[in-house]
Amino acid sequence: MSQPKRKPKLKRVNVNPKSQWREILKQVDKEDIPVNLLLRVVVNLIDGTRVTIEVKNLLDEIQDPDVLGNIMDAKFRAMESIIQDIDFFVNVDDVVRTVQPITDQILKDL
Repeated sequence: MSQPKRKPKLKRVNVNPKSQWREILKQVDKEDIPVNLLLRVVVNLIDGTRVTIEVKNLLDEIQDPDVLGNIMDAKFRAMESIIQDIDFFVNVDDVVRTVQPITDQILKDL
C-alpha cells in the first residue's frame, strides 16, 4: 500500500509592504508629488537656513490639497532666488494605501 504523497510545506516569507514601497520610492524620480502624499517639505536656502513646512499639518487646516499646492508653488516661485534646493518627504503609509490596491488589481491575474 503506497502512502499518499505529502505536499512540501510552503515557507512563509515575511514581506513588509511598507519597506518595499520605501525602497521603490527611493528609486522614483519625483517631479510632481501630489500634496496629499507629503509629510513635510524642507526648503534649503542659499544662506544655509532650513525651513521645514509640515504639509500634513497644513492639510489638516486647509483641507484642500490643490489650494495648498498652489500656495506652496507661489511661495517657492517668489523665493526661488534664495532657494538652494527643496527636499520632499513622502508619507509612505499614504502611498501604500493609494497605490497598493491599484497594483494588486493590475497584478491579480499574473
